[in-house]
Formats: sequence, structure tokens, C-alpha cells
Amino acid sequence: MAGPFAALRATRGKGLRLLTGPVTSPTLIAQIARMKSRLPEMHWHSHAPAGRDTVYAGAEQALGKAAETQWVFDKASVIVALGGDGFMLHTLHATRDTNLPVYGMNCGTIGFLMNEYDADGLTQRLEKAQEEVINPLSMEAVDAMGKHHHALAINGVSLLRAGPQAAKLRISVDGKVRMEELVCDGALLSTPAGSTAYNYSAHGPILPIGSDVLALTAMAAFRPRRWRGALLPKTALVRFDVLEAAKRPVMADADGRSVKDVLWVELRSAPGVRHRILFNPGHGLEERMFREQFV
Repeated sequence: MAGPFAALRATRGKGLRLLTGPVTSPTLIAQIARMKSRLPEMHWHSHAPAGRDTVYAGAEQALGKAAETQWVFDKASVIVALGGDGFMLHTLHATRDTNLPVYGMNCGTIGFLMNEYDADGLTQRLEKAQEEVINPLSMEAVDAMGKHHHALAINGVSLLRAGPQAAKLRISVDGKVRMEELVCDGALLSTPAGSTAYNYSAHGPILPIGSDVLALTAMAAFRPRRWRGALLPKTALVRFDVLEAAKRPVMADADGRSVKDVLWVELRSAPGVRHRILFNPGHGLEERMFREQFV
């Protein structure tokens, strides 16, 4: 593959088209962003089928007739999510206003936020499940057009370079500049629940669930050389200002929701938003974090 990639680099990726389905994984989004930074002439296309044929086919198999799904949350006591961590994040965001606990069963790859898939005895497991409550981060960002963007992130918020040159970021905490210039591929502010995801892949620390801290982690820091980040109190207001934004464009990503060409981003914990996740006894987030560190 070295030959084809060398040819693509020579043409800056001209003629290369990447086709994927809808992407919600922060890790995959970051990988594609890095690919685009190295091959700026490439194009990324996301395909989401508009048809409802599979929905109707599934309903016919389960109910004997085609039907549209209607969610009646006021009659539910718990939500069961079948998928991977990306679908779990989607479910938590989509059902935030219901205040219902979510029990996930892993049909994906990693499933850090999920329980093992087992259709037998589900009702009994739900009755015995233990609850973890997590708070997301609240993001406010302004792009180059002056548009304000707001989002919540359960795992964390990433700032990633979106061009061929490294990003330059100024970092402030609670209104005080703590780093005048960080030259890097990106930076990430992670919650305890998200500290084993992209944060851990970027060599950030694993944070115990219930700890009142956030992890600020740099990705491929060039200056200061190999700066690894910092632990911040959960109450901190963290601001990133993008320096030389026109020359060194940066995107922000909050659990798969991306904002291009950001000028600045402010992040803080949102204690008023509570996500309730159910786990089988002895297999909650705390135990999973221990297992991640002693593999």
C-alpha cells in the first residue's frame, strides 16, 4: 500500500473519495479528520439510506404486519439499547428529557458502556441492575462565520486540526490563561465516563467514576514538547482560542456532533443534566475502569 499512498500524498488526495455510513465514533471522526489534513483534496461522503424498508420488514417479522415505530416513553420504566457505545451515546442524548435509565446490551465492538448481550432473563437482570449517574459537558463554540453552536457531550469534546498544519490553541481555565500557545494535532477535555475512550487512546489518564475532575489531554503535542495535559476540577470553565484560525483551521467534536472552523470553544460540566445508566451487578463503570488498567 506504500506506493498508492505515496501517489495520493503527491496529489494531496485529489480524486480520492471516502464513503462511509453515519459516523458517531469520536475516534473514527478524529482519524478521518487527520486523513483529510494530510490529503486535503480528498472528499468524504456519508451515506444514510432514506428508505424505511428494513423498519417495515422488522415490524412485519415481529408483529405480523408492517408498522411504524412510535416511542411512548411515559409508559416505560427503563430503556433497553441494543448496539455499541456509539448507539448508546445516541440513545442517552435522544432520551435525555425522559429521565429514564438506559440499559445497554452490546451488539457492537467495544461496548464499554454496555452489558453483555443476553436475551434470556432480561427482566430479572433489569430488576437487579445497578445505576450509575453521569453528567455531560456543555459546549459553546463560535465558528468563522460568527455562528454560535451548543452541544452536550457525555464522553468529551475534541478540538482537532482540520488542515495540513498543526493547530495552535490558547488554553484558559476560569478566565485565566494557563497556556499561551499549544501547538498540536488537537486537544480533548474528557469526563470520567469518557476517559477510557479517545482520551485513553491519546495517553490521557483514566478517571474514576464519581471523581470531581476532568481530563485535559493533548494529541501529538509539538510545543510544549510532549505536553501530556492536566487534571482540572469538575467546576472549571475551560476555553480554547484558536490562533491563526484561517491558516490553521480547527474542528470541534462533541460526541459525534462536529463544528468546522471554530474560533473559540468554551466547555463546562453540566450538573443539571443527569444520564442514568444501568449495569449488571459487579460490572459497572468502576469495575470496567479497573479492568482497562490491569489488562
